Amino acid sequence: MSSAANRLTPAPQRPLSLSEKLVRGDLMAAACPSREVLRHLTSRWGVLVLIALRSGTLRFGDLRRRIGGVSERMLAQTLQWLENDGMVERKAYKIVPPHVEYTLTPLGEEAAEKVRDLADWIETSLPRISRHWGADRDA
Repeated sequence: MSSAANRLTPAPQRPLSLSEKLVRGDLMAAACPSREVLRHLTSRWGVLVLIALRSGTLRFGDLRRRIGGVSERMLAQTLQWLENDGMVERKAYKIVPPHVEYTLTPLGEEAAEKVRDLADWIETSLPRISRHWGADRDA
């Protein structure tokens, strides 16, 4: 076999042990806790919160204005999920009126970069995607 073929053929991998699977996670397994994180990060509001916070720290009201269409309840729930997953840091100031700021953690920065790539792809591919809308109605 040539050296070029060797580079194209992946080396066989041994199956992961149970302890390795538990540490790494297995999204394909129904009971894997990584599915909850996936749900939080890839929900419509989760993606938009991560993208909005890439620009820096924002207050709740600023986030809500930046993310058109999100209800106060859904934004609060999404922020709580992302905070619990270690993606967002919430800082509350003990003043009147209450002042709360949200910022991405280093882990959140990584996640925001990934979902931003997907969002960019969706936005630039929208003309091609939209050609398929309603295609079933013409058949």
